[in-house]
Amino acid sequence: MLRILLAAAFIALSAGCATLEPAATASRPAREAIEAFRIEGRIAVRRAGESFSAGIEWRHDAQSDEIVVSGPLGQGLARLTSGGGMAQLETADRKRYVAADLDGLSEQVFGARLPVSGLGRWVLGRSAFGGAASVDAAGRLAGLSEQGWSIEYLRYESEAQDALPELLQARREDVEVRLKIDNWSLVR
Repeated sequence: MLRILLAAAFIALSAGCATLEPAATASRPAREAIEAFRIEGRIAVRRAGESFSAGIEWRHDAQSDEIVVSGPLGQGLARLTSGGGMAQLETADRKRYVAADLDGLSEQVFGARLPVSGLGRWVLGRSAFGGAASVDAAGRLAGLSEQGWSIEYLRYESEAQDALPELLQARREDVEVRLKIDNWSLVR
């Protein structure tokens, strides 16, 4: 169960009803202007010799987040939501954890305050806390060091400067999280 909670807590999490537009359109805003998105993909977490992988669907906007972590057959394993001054984690076995925000929720679940509030910016290839960054030849974020985490941007959707990340890896001490994004949609 810790593996499921760890995977869910690493992704910030409910955009309301909105029209989704494919991310790869010519009319898409610059990366720094993106405030709301939906991603679908896969997440893999390794910690202290254990590993876990799952499907992930994440809806994010400036006020709220929702993430669903699912197993290989599509069954829901965990749902993490935040917004309106509350963050909540619900597991498939009906356990529920509640806190005022995502960082506080991580402290309650794991005993350590994790910087999950910055994940919405990290997944877009942006700094969340003003950490040390390196860029690639196209001017995109290649690596980032913030809040004790080392984030590597391993692949982008294209060679364009405003391309969105497709594969990223975050490491801190004995924890490694790898996120493969299969589909980006930007919410207008």
